[in-house]
Amino acid sequence: MRRTRVLEALSSTQARDAILVKGWVRTRRDAKGLSFLEINDGSCLKNLQVIVDAATPAAAALDTITTGAAVEVEGALVASPGKNQQWEVHANALQLLGGADPDSYPLQKKRHTDEFLRSIAHLRPRTNKYGALFRIRSEAAFAVHQFFRQRGFHHLHAPIITGSDCEGAGEMFRVTTLPVSPPPGTPERAGAADDFFGKEANLTVSGQLEAELFACSLGNVYTFGPTFRAENSNTPRHAAEFWMIEPEMAFADLQDDMDLGEDLVRGLVNHVLEHCAADLELFARFVDPDLMANLRTIAEESYVRMPYTEAIAVLQRSGKAFQFPVAYGVDLQTEHERYLTEEHCKKPVMVYNYPKEIKSFYMRLNDDGQTVAAMDLLVPRIGELIGGSQREERLGVLERRLGEFDLRPQDYWWYLDIRRFGTAPHAGFGLGFERFLMMVTGVTNIRDVIPFPRTPKHLEF
Repeated sequence: MRRTRVLEALSSTQARDAILVKGWVRTRRDAKGLSFLEINDGSCLKNLQVIVDAATPAAAALDTITTGAAVEVEGALVASPGKNQQWEVHANALQLLGGADPDSYPLQKKRHTDEFLRSIAHLRPRTNKYGALFRIRSEAAFAVHQFFRQRGFHHLHAPIITGSDCEGAGEMFRVTTLPVSPPPGTPERAGAADDFFGKEANLTVSGQLEAELFACSLGNVYTFGPTFRAENSNTPRHAAEFWMIEPEMAFADLQDDMDLGEDLVRGLVNHVLEHCAADLELFARFVDPDLMANLRTIAEESYVRMPYTEAIAVLQRSGKAFQFPVAYGVDLQTEHERYLTEEHCKKPVMVYNYPKEIKSFYMRLNDDGQTVAAMDLLVPRIGELIGGSQREERLGVLERRLGEFDLRPQDYWWYLDIRRFGTAPHAGFGLGFERFLMMVTGVTNIRDVIPFPRTPKHLEF
């Protein structure tokens, strides 16, 4: 007999004489002559009620079944007289597949704090909130690939181990096979030449540089994978390992970049609204009562586009006492970004043309010689969701910019080669996948949208 998923059973259009369901027991309630099991296999938010009659052979297994146990149920799918469900299963056979010790099973029929659930991240997907969240994460990841495939982009697998620093900030994790303490009789400190790759290697902070190379051959490409930052920021918005969506377009400028960023965010939100309605409803009820209204604004309304100089002027005129003072030449902080999106514009805002001093070396220098063709997409509650730019395609200008960041041109010879052999305008951006998930669920801590978060002093599971 083919296994039936709980979602399939709950969505059935007709009763069935025999189905096979496997899942975990969420709750058990006993009445006179009957036991009621709530079964969930992770396929949807709702549980499937299984009724075990004490007079049937299925009742023989009840003594071993407690909350958290994995079970197999055979029975009939019948119309339920209950108000909150259309179908239920009347069990003919019940088998324990894996028991759960009732004295130590940590998930009880009550609301647990997010802090507690982070300590049992191997079990938290069994809760309603985290089961829903990680189904949304899965569906959103599928939507990313679907979005770019429909637009003719090619998917690039960028390397995780790199010898280059894309951001120029130096906050990278070293990758080495050298011993922490050299064995007796060896030099006190081995150099990079003695390491596995013969040079210093790190975990990547971005797949952008490699995406640029392929965009200049294949046209439009994107990467979607893990990136790593050795930034000691123990805040609700930062993690040491996170996923980035990084498209790169050939023959494109800053305007094209902003158009693509807006289309991507709008498209992903619409996809989640359509395909994850039941799971989103949980977050709208228990996490953020304004969630659905905010998502409709992001999905349906046009985004404001504002030069950096105008954004600074708006902030200075606001009369707000910001923790971080506002002045031309300073980077926007989260409190500034939230004011622009939540109070001034009340919708997503794209800020563009930033001072060159506060942006990365690879961003195209504008004709004024003072700003670069960079853009950030800011959204309510989250702040920066996307950071991107038109890339500097002019060889001489790029070489000067590398020098300004104290980066050695010989380490980027391959990156400079693209400017020597068929240079072309190109642009791209990075979208933090976890920040997108925080936006669509209302969750306020990045640790809660990552299956196994890696943060300073925390490396569990």
